[in-house]
Amino acid sequence: MSIEKQDIKPLVSIVTGTYNSSKFISDCVKSINDQVYDNIEHIIIDGNSKDNTVTIIENMPNRVSKIISEKDDGIYDAMNKGLKLAEGDILGILNSDDFYNSNEVIQSVVKAFEDPNIDCVYGDLVYVEQLNTDKVVRNWVTGPYKENAFKKGWHPAHPSFFVRNSIYKKLGYFDLNFGLAADFELMLRFLEKNKIKGTYLPTPMVRMRLGGATNKSLKNILQGNKECVEAFKANDLKVSAAYPLYRLLPKLKQFLK
Repeated sequence: MSIEKQDIKPLVSIVTGTYNSSKFISDCVKSINDQVYDNIEHIIIDGNSKDNTVTIIENMPNRVSKIISEKDDGIYDAMNKGLKLAEGDILGILNSDDFYNSNEVIQSVVKAFEDPNIDCVYGDLVYVEQLNTDKVVRNWVTGPYKENAFKKGWHPAHPSFFVRNSIYKKLGYFDLNFGLAADFELMLRFLEKNKIKGTYLPTPMVRMRLGGATNKSLKNILQGNKECVEAFKANDLKVSAAYPLYRLLPKLKQFLK
């Protein structure tokens, strides 16, 4: 009598950085716990919160496998800690104020990774009001990657960006020299410089509350654009002096969709 070999589902690791995140962290944790895909580990890297963020997480249904609460050097440092601890085959990042748009997001991501040639998967994102998350303010429709697309203002919505663990280990993690645009630099390094193979899922994967660090002030917007230009230089990629305008135009269109 033969025993059929059962398929082993890939482990998906999702990293969340928190700091005094008690206001919205429950939505983030719930959206991961509610996923229909069952092989998920959720890693929380907390920056030594002074509120009850960690208590909230510990006292609600969750898929958290690790919580580390200690002082860090900012959100990208926290993300790096979590990514390096992750045991999953597929790694994603979900910010503490954000949540998945449906309970089938991770299942759809894993299905896309069934193609062994795919290194990363990304989709769309919607910005919503902080207190009324049914109210969509802006639609980020990413579209598929084309060569040199970054130079024309294109890039994936980072919370929708899932990557094989092996790619992180090969190409590195977030560069902490970029205070606001380390996510952009990493995606630029992976997709544009190193030509990893990605696939686009044309569906809203994440609901992001307005008010993130990059867009919370004109000063931060200008600094973020400056860092994006520096990211091209750091990766030996030439970019037009008009790049900040190319970067702005797709974002303006997002408000019109």
